Amino acid sequence: MEERRHTSSHYEKELQEIKNDLIYMGTLTEKSIKMAMESLTERDSALAQKVISADDEIDRCDAQLEEKCIRILALRQPTAIDLRFITTAIKITGHLERIGDMAVNIAEKAIQLNEEPKLKPYIDLPRMSGMVIEMIRNSLDSFINENLELAEKVRQQEQIVDDLNEQIFRELLTFMLNDSKTIQRAIYIMQVSKNLERIADHSKGIADMVTYMVTGESVRHQEQSAD
Repeated sequence: MEERRHTSSHYEKELQEIKNDLIYMGTLTEKSIKMAMESLTERDSALAQKVISADDEIDRCDAQLEEKCIRILALRQPTAIDLRFITTAIKITGHLERIGDMAVNIAEKAIQLNEEPKLKPYIDLPRMSGMVIEMIRNSLDSFINENLELAEKVRQQEQIVDDLNEQIFRELLTFMLNDSKTIQRAIYIMQVSKNLERIADHSKGIADMVTYMVTGESVRHQEQSAD
């Protein structure tokens, strides 16, 4: 049975504002990740400080968007697909806020690494960051357009990021075993990689929520049962 949607134009405008706010918040997180990684690869600690300062804007967007969603829940009392849309939006803004925190963590590690001699060329980390930025964009596009195929693509990309994180870990472990002087720098780089991997996890979390919103089925719980 097809789920019925609202017919109010004003209500539709409110829902569109939520979509626009999520797109804006996603753009902010993408920018923070790009700047954090550039601060690392270009050894620009001043740029890293800008990432840290910019997190206040992401936090502000998170609070305002959650407040909007709660107000709609209280005043509109949405049902069916609209209810899932609002609850999904609340969870997505939480994922984006935490992605912003991960970008700050990367920026902080970049500052520490920039104070030391460069351990190795950064090759896989930029690949990871490029992929997680694409995952954020794809997961939000899947939400805006209710695109299940795009949500599935994000889930597949997450495994690629996991593999890159594992590859970086093994490579850095070799550095640490061969020369104890590299241990601290290697740990910082591992932490950058781990934060990128966690961003991928949050992007996948958004994709899972989109599947729930569209179908009413929880992919996350299905995966846990399979494990």
